[in-house]
Amino acid sequence: LMRLYDADAGLIQIGGRNITSIPLEELHQKFGVVFQNDVLFADTVRENIDFGRKLPEGRILQAARSAQAMEFIDGLPEKFEHMVTARGTNLSGGQKQRVAIARALAMEPEVLLFDEPTSALDPEMVGEVLEVMRGLADEGMTMLVVTHEMAFARDVSNYVVFMSEGVICEEGDPKEVFANPKEQRTKEFLSRFVKG
Repeated sequence: LMRLYDADAGLIQIGGRNITSIPLEELHQKFGVVFQNDVLFADTVRENIDFGRKLPEGRILQAARSAQAMEFIDGLPEKFEHMVTARGTNLSGGQKQRVAIARALAMEPEVLLFDEPTSALDPEMVGEVLEVMRGLADEGMTMLVVTHEMAFARDVSNYVVFMSEGVICEEGDPKEVFANPKEQRTKEFLSRFVKG
């Protein structure tokens, strides 16, 4: 999507434009990315959100609000000036993910990419991060999420794609796919999760 690699076949379009016709700098500005294990730096909460971009104060504040990070930031002794240790070891897993989400949102992206955003979190923190993602979906943010978190795939997405060994085995409306998977590999995968 971000042309770190070019597709061998087919094409990808954003707004009707083939991504190969979009200059890389412009293309990269369209995406905010939250990785499975995003890196936080030994710096303030503000600088970890700003990421060296010299963003206006209002944009950092709005990004923190949208990422539902203000609750814990307001509880820190120095708020946005609180020093984060290297790799964010003085924050909980959920707090680190919310700072990473705020960092991505501060770019004001058209598309937010999440790569397994909850895999390193305990169940309570998973709930917190999923709540942030639900809020973003409700606000109309376009998100692409790579996940094994079935609650998000089933309850928040408006389209799901199940892949196995690099091949699409099923895709469609999540409620329909979860209720009545047609492909055996999808059935086997979903049978490992408690339905509720």
